[in-house]
Amino acid sequence: MKKIISVLMVCLLAVALTACGSNDKEKKASDNNDKAKTSQAQKKQEKQMKEMQKKLEAQKVGNKKVVATVNNEKIKGKDYNQALSSSQMQMQQMGQDPSSKEAAKQIKKQTIESLIGQSLIMQDAKKKGYKASSAEVNAQLEKTKKQYKGEKNFTAALKQANLSESQLKAQIAEGITSQKYIDKEVPADTVTDKEIQDYYNQYAKQGTGKGQKPPKLEEVKPQIKQQLEQQKKQEKLMSHVKSLKKNAKIDIKI
Repeated sequence: MKKIISVLMVCLLAVALTACGSNDKEKKASDNNDKAKTSQAQKKQEKQMKEMQKKLEAQKVGNKKVVATVNNEKIKGKDYNQALSSSQMQMQQMGQDPSSKEAAKQIKKQTIESLIGQSLIMQDAKKKGYKASSAEVNAQLEKTKKQYKGEKNFTAALKQANLSESQLKAQIAEGITSQKYIDKEVPADTVTDKEIQDYYNQYAKQGTGKGQKPPKLEEVKPQIKQQLEQQKKQEKLMSHVKSLKKNAKIDIKI
């Protein structure tokens, strides 16, 4: 009897072990399938990213190509490509596809118009005597270096951007000069309490329409004021550039 029970136990144990082995195999197979699916998804994503990058690169022009002239001052392809890359990144951050034909057309127009505007502002700024001092440029350069937490990281970032330190200093100088000019020549209009209240009322109405309770005006007033100031400044700057264009000789070559 014991022998029969013993045989039965061995058989049951064998079945159990076989089942366990089968489960292990199924689990491994399932894990392998999941890994394969993940790998395929990653490869697909990498392929899509490469295809998009290829399309984005195709939107660029030769670095030495003249893309436009503003009062006989040439805007080169290198500056255009840098501004273009920035616009492409912004569009991607907004969840839009910058590689589509429609987007490419839109980005091209925005980029060239932006560069023309910058050129007109710098020309007028120099004409009116605005400039950045060496101390201001060096202070901004040191501030920029600190953001990269080390000279090595900063140098690597310059290399990636295809810039030398002297070229970066020139860009910083232009940035400081144009900001001085804008602050003085295109001062922002004051934002009134009524404008803040009207903006808040619209914001609150949209929030309650979604079933959400909006925050109190006092809590968001500084953010609303800042946003309205930026909006007014941008509108005023665009109007100012438009007036500069009237007396400028502009030739777009792309």
